[in-house]
Amino acid sequence: MTFSRRDFVKTSVLGAVAGVGGSALPTKADADDGPQNQPSRSGAPKPTIICAHNGYAYVEAAYAFLKSGGDTLDTGIRVVKGPEDDPNDDSVGLGGLPNEEGVVELDACCMHGPTRRAGAVGGVRDIKNVSMVSKAVFEHTGHVMLVGEGAERFAVAVGFPRENLLTDRSRKIWLLWKEFNSDRDWWGPGIADPHWHPPAEQSKPQAELWRDRIEHLRQRAADLGIEPDFQMAAVQRVLFPPTGTIHCSVLNEKGEMSGITTTSGLAFKLPGRVGDSPIIAAGCYTDQDVGSAGATGSGEENIKVAGAHTIVENMRHGMAPQEAGMDALKRIARNYNGDMTKLRYVDMTYYVLRKDGAYAGVSLWEGYSEGHPHTFVVHDGTLRSEVATPLLKGYSQEWPPFPPIPEDLKKNSEYLK
Repeated sequence: MTFSRRDFVKTSVLGAVAGVGGSALPTKADADDGPQNQPSRSGAPKPTIICAHNGYAYVEAAYAFLKSGGDTLDTGIRVVKGPEDDPNDDSVGLGGLPNEEGVVELDACCMHGPTRRAGAVGGVRDIKNVSMVSKAVFEHTGHVMLVGEGAERFAVAVGFPRENLLTDRSRKIWLLWKEFNSDRDWWGPGIADPHWHPPAEQSKPQAELWRDRIEHLRQRAADLGIEPDFQMAAVQRVLFPPTGTIHCSVLNEKGEMSGITTTSGLAFKLPGRVGDSPIIAAGCYTDQDVGSAGATGSGEENIKVAGAHTIVENMRHGMAPQEAGMDALKRIARNYNGDMTKLRYVDMTYYVLRKDGAYAGVSLWEGYSEGHPHTFVVHDGTLRSEVATPLLKGYSQEWPPFPPIPEDLKKNSEYLK
């Protein structure tokens, strides 16, 4: 049996998990209380921000705002608004990779612990800062969620400008994907279908297949006017369509909490697809009495286990943050009965913050490839990145599936490192 570019798991793990039924999956790390799980000993919690790795550049300024007495949700917005405004972050906001028709659609949700309010928007076009729009939903309406054209009209009514979210770079990547994937798209069946099976082996030698594919795409990228130093990155996005999101949870010294998640969703998705990010209890959940959690990764899988809510409820019943997150990951794995031929196409990272300041980052797999683990950002007085604790040993593979990349191309292709 051959595996993908991500060398996802060793045979010992495959054998151990193949027969999983009602018992717990074997894991790389059990849910022991490590340094991530230790709360403040001073009585009052330390102001703390935890977020996805793409928020790193924005956390320091947001933390200063929090320490000066800033609201916890406004602090979170200051973090996630950074990637939303960045045209070079093609997973959030402006410049996000579009759906299969070339249209950028954004999703977001938030929960404000002190007032126990929530807001969400889904499938929003032409409005950049949907994180702020999700907050405006609970500030200006009696609703929790608005979607599509109605959400856009609401955003304009309360002062958000319409703007084209498809940058020239993202448009060219979409054109490259459109040409290459004319026979591959998100139409089913998905891996959850009982009749799904892994892609058949190609008759052409794999090394030759990949060389032809990469060279063709690189040439087309050049023809489309994609700048030379970004051509291979564009090829990567076409071969392995990315998911992308940012979540942020915030705690202040008074014990007030908020959480927020925003995304442009799955690259080249079907128009109208909404993942977990705008779903209260899946992409984000905050309970002022307990804690806050959020997610990035395989949105469809997270919706099915209501991941963020599951984690917060686990903490309510006494689980430590890391243990609570691990339990949600095990639920995802159990949905596939531990079938690694399917689970290798799934990945998830949870960000967990308890009301006393204890926190954790956990992930289904170790990372995207060897040397590239899942990381998250923490600021509790010191800004740092930490490695998420994985449930399973090995690396995930993106969906849709492609034939394995030969070893020599793995070593020699810079964009695959």
